[in-house]
Amino acid sequence: MEDLFFIITERGEGIPSYIYPGRICYMKENRYLEEVSQESKVLPVKWLGSVVEYRVQVDSLHPVSKVEAALLQALDTDEERLDAFLNKAALEAAAGLKEGSSVFVEDMGKWHQGVVQYIGSRSRMLFPDCISGTFFRIKLQDGAREIWVPFSCVKPASETPVQAGDRVIFFPNNETQARRGMVMELKEIDGETLAFISTDKDEQGVKGGSVTVPLGFVLKEEFHPSDMGLMDTDAGTGPANSSSISLNSRVRVHLGKGSVYGTVRWIGNLPGSDGTRVGLELDTKSGVSDGQFKEVRYFTCPPKQGMFVKMSSCFPDTPYSGTGDTLISSIPKQTTQGRDADTESENVPPISSEDVKHLLVGRMKGIQGHCNSCYMDSALFSLFSCSSVLDSLLFKPADPKDQPIQRTLLLDIVNPLRRRGFVEAGSVMKLRKQLQERGYCPTFTTDEKDPEEFLSLIMNKILSLEPPIKLCSGNRVQSSYCYQIFLDEPHNLILPTVQQLIEQSFYSGHLKLAEVPSCLILQMPRFGKNFKMFPKIIPSLELDITGLLSEVPQQCLLCGGLASEECKECFKDSALSRNGFKYFCQTCSTQVHRHPSRRSHKPCPSFVPEGWSQAVAPPRDVMEMFAVLCIDTSHYVSFLKYGPNTTDWAFFDSMSDREGESDGYNIPEVRLCPEVGRYLEMPLPELACLQPRDMDDVAKRLFCDAYMYLYQSPNAYLYH
Repeated sequence: MEDLFFIITERGEGIPSYIYPGRICYMKENRYLEEVSQESKVLPVKWLGSVVEYRVQVDSLHPVSKVEAALLQALDTDEERLDAFLNKAALEAAAGLKEGSSVFVEDMGKWHQGVVQYIGSRSRMLFPDCISGTFFRIKLQDGAREIWVPFSCVKPASETPVQAGDRVIFFPNNETQARRGMVMELKEIDGETLAFISTDKDEQGVKGGSVTVPLGFVLKEEFHPSDMGLMDTDAGTGPANSSSISLNSRVRVHLGKGSVYGTVRWIGNLPGSDGTRVGLELDTKSGVSDGQFKEVRYFTCPPKQGMFVKMSSCFPDTPYSGTGDTLISSIPKQTTQGRDADTESENVPPISSEDVKHLLVGRMKGIQGHCNSCYMDSALFSLFSCSSVLDSLLFKPADPKDQPIQRTLLLDIVNPLRRRGFVEAGSVMKLRKQLQERGYCPTFTTDEKDPEEFLSLIMNKILSLEPPIKLCSGNRVQSSYCYQIFLDEPHNLILPTVQQLIEQSFYSGHLKLAEVPSCLILQMPRFGKNFKMFPKIIPSLELDITGLLSEVPQQCLLCGGLASEECKECFKDSALSRNGFKYFCQTCSTQVHRHPSRRSHKPCPSFVPEGWSQAVAPPRDVMEMFAVLCIDTSHYVSFLKYGPNTTDWAFFDSMSDREGESDGYNIPEVRLCPEVGRYLEMPLPELACLQPRDMDDVAKRLFCDAYMYLYQSPNAYLYH
């Protein structure tokens, strides 16, 4: 049982007529890995209940876990299985249920509350080499009976009480599709508690609206993150740092029908509620009370203008948010041009990994986007929020005519980003106007550019930074600010790592690095915004550039001692190692080249420093990845690798959401995405078979839409 690999068939031209989409298949795991390693286009599979083996196109198959396969097998038809598999959130939620869990269960077209009594098979397995379907035995809440159902009829329930102001998930009119909204009021009618909910979207998918739902079919949202994928929403999480909200603060709250605005009149804990609550006096009659909650008065306001919500649902109603040109021009001068006390400091260090969560994460965090600025927002955020590798740009002597640009970059963008975790759109627009006024480009304030165009302008033409990348080919050395990866020669890369790409590119171009760069900016092999050479690229968290360096001592690939030869013909020999460049000591080189396939190779001498002891192993030069820029449909976003752990990832979008229409403003957001680490820990064959549509949305963008990788040398840190 343990060595079986389970697969579900999908819709596709390669699937035979006798295997319908949604059928569960299986094969021996060791045979699956062998077939994948050989890049087989078809796999020999058996479907559950059959001993016959069929060869099916890989493109028509998708791996599933043993638990998922058993849950899906309990459904009646292949079509049901495929639909249920595509609803990953419900499948994952069911996989997390335990005996004793409180659930909602569908029976005879209606939903009831109950408790899980048993999870497993209803009968013995007919095929001992495989699995049978997993069912749930549910005891209904009234205790009158028990029913057996598949996972598609079960949804997790929360025993935490729902109250006015809670964000919730609910099932209106006994629908199986969950929706989302905020509870405005609870009422007892004919002995039944009903929740009056302001919905994010109504049953036609239109924003706004309201609905009345029995309380038994309402779930507190935060207890069911796995159900989030079932619903569309414009709502989000409020500021991680609640210090910006206090009594008499002006705030806004997102309801389904739009944002409402009000003043904070009370802050505290309500009986039976979890978390800090805020009592709001709204500007309009969009509320549910006059300041009372369960017959206790906490503040006084006109009827229907009071509301109690979680503090995390509130957003400061600040004047800096506007990003239309008229709104930016109306921002007070002390905001866009003056200096706050904390921005006068000219030496604000990058945000530490320990401070990222409370300083940088949340809505209205990062750099606020405006008018095609995402390329600049993402580049500046990636370079300066958590890294100091290019801080020399901020402090080096500049030409007098360019000093205002340098000061804007330092005082209006980098320092506020590092100290407060937020840069308003007006500050970036100020920099764009300065660049345009200097005559570098007449459309800097309106049109989208490429990040490398902007970075080259800042580093080269304006601040004259010494290019960090020194490329040598023969006796010629060429300087560069970023390196575009090209793959001219035939290669066998299918799911490449960044390490493999740069090694292949240097090999194809007969290039080496003259020295270790402080900052290495790599452009991925793609052309324009649409064509990508590879559907997925695996991030290399560390980039070993030792083999790329010219005139440095190298380690022997086999024994680890001092190498004396390099064999270029061995570059593509994966039998030796996955590394591209191959260096050997004299003894190991002789042994390696005794093999018949390598006897024609002609190794050449590698660099050996005068006086270097054979007993001393040469050091390795490794660079650390700290950010990735991605692009999809002409919009740039970025990822930060902000800490040492595999899960220390953050995602930034300068235009994550928008408030208002033409006279509104963009809402930037930084959110943690630890799920990236889960994909990086996957076995390569499993990751290779994973279809982009089945990956978490944010993680998919990192693996599939990478445009530019940013690496830094540990020796180049300005702050320790």
